[in-house]
Amino acid sequence: MRGAVRTLKRVFSSFNQTAVYHARNLLEAEGIPTQMRNTVLSSAMGELPPAECQAELWVSEHDAEAATAILQRRPSGPDWACGACGESSGPQFTQCWRCGADRPA
Repeated sequence: MRGAVRTLKRVFSSFNQTAVYHARNLLEAEGIPTQMRNTVLSSAMGELPPAECQAELWVSEHDAEAATAILQRRPSGPDWACGACGESSGPQFTQCWRCGADRPA
């Protein structure tokens, strides 16, 4: 007999594939395996109903609550100033958006 069938739950979807890949990276960095669906359908925009074209991120039903909590986290901490150009950036950024310099330690 094969292993038990794993029930999956969708935890994120977007028309923006970059956002879906980012969400996947966040979850997999925390050890939550993911499955992406509909990633090639965005090329059909205009031919299919919009809901059909969203890329989706699915996880095991067992991991769904933890995955949702991870995806809802907001970076905390103060804004920081770039040491190279002085531009202010939010706590979620590790590089200056203006000049590309790394965030000071």
